Amino acid sequence: MTPNRSSRPVRRIVVLAVLLAIAAGGGSYWLRHSAVAARGSAPPPAPIPVSVATAGRQDVPILVGGLGTVQALNTVPIHSQIDGKLIEITFTEGQHVKKGDVLARIDPRLFKAALDLAQAKKGQDEANLISAEKDLTRAKTLVARSFETQQTVDQQQAKVDALKASIAADEAAVETARTQFDYTVITAPIDGRAGIRQIDVGSIIHASDSTPLVILTQTQPSAVIFTLPETLLDPLRDAMARGAVAVTAFDQNNAKELATGRLLLIDDVIDQATATIRLKALFPNADERLWPGEFVNARVLLETRSNEITVPSVAVQRGPQGLFVWVIGPDGTAQMHIIKVGPPTDDVTIVTEGVDAGAQVVTEGHYKLQPGVKVAITPSTTRAASNPAAGPAP
Repeated sequence: MTPNRSSRPVRRIVVLAVLLAIAAGGGSYWLRHSAVAARGSAPPPAPIPVSVATAGRQDVPILVGGLGTVQALNTVPIHSQIDGKLIEITFTEGQHVKKGDVLARIDPRLFKAALDLAQAKKGQDEANLISAEKDLTRAKTLVARSFETQQTVDQQQAKVDALKASIAADEAAVETARTQFDYTVITAPIDGRAGIRQIDVGSIIHASDSTPLVILTQTQPSAVIFTLPETLLDPLRDAMARGAVAVTAFDQNNAKELATGRLLLIDDVIDQATATIRLKALFPNADERLWPGEFVNARVLLETRSNEITVPSVAVQRGPQGLFVWVIGPDGTAQMHIIKVGPPTDDVTIVTEGVDAGAQVVTEGHYKLQPGVKVAITPSTTRAASNPAAGPAP
């Protein structure tokens, strides 16, 4: 039976569609196979560059610090104790003076005259007393011989007693006049440095003047008043119980050491508004590096811990589980170690748990790390700043 000619084109179309489907399936398989082969031959990820430091053992000073103000040991405004004309100033502004040095003089003439008058009055009364005592002796002799009455003796005795009282008053008047005369010479009550002179020669000064002649400031030794958190009260008291507590004063930038002294006292009251305690440290200040009114950073040495495991503070990170460090294993991969730390120190952190001495910890490049990734150790590009009062890096 001869096929119908009209059905041949249909068959050709069907055969062509089948061939196209087979070709498409083969192409898809080839593409998938090529992609898998390409993935299988790709190089592994490049190691993450990090900088590291080695955990080691060392003696670590435990320091705490706070902002404080330098105070002079004594500050004395120099005032006149009498009224008079200032005739001489014997100090130079900025000069160091000793206790008892003459600073200025007031016109002494009126006060010298008053002293001479008081001394003359005393001399007069002493002469009258001598005469009265002789009269009393004669009266007693006459009474014994019945030539004079007892009343006369009593009257003479009263006169002698009155003159003795007058002499006592004269002595007080002389002492007062001498003191006023001595006040015409103004002397330094303490050792110290003279400040800016505020009264000129020739001025009339008074004991009631509010403006001093000059202010003397004793800067050797000097004190620093500073504050610390109240949580440090017990460690501070324990440190003072063990002996002298060293305090170092640094400049406002906390970079330059100015002086070394000792902790003098802890204030009796905690400031409840700020939860802080006030402390006072004393410094010899022989070179006068500390200046009254200057702001300084005071660092207190609580103790020195021996043979502690330490890592740079920049290596310490904070996560959901607390503080941790990245440690480089023997296979060159990074591993996260949860740690416990000791008190805050200088630019290192004491590690009490989680890291052994000799371990390599990451100091730069933390943000790219994941547990188990390969790392490449590179030189450090930054230098950690030293801050003894700071705690572990967050």
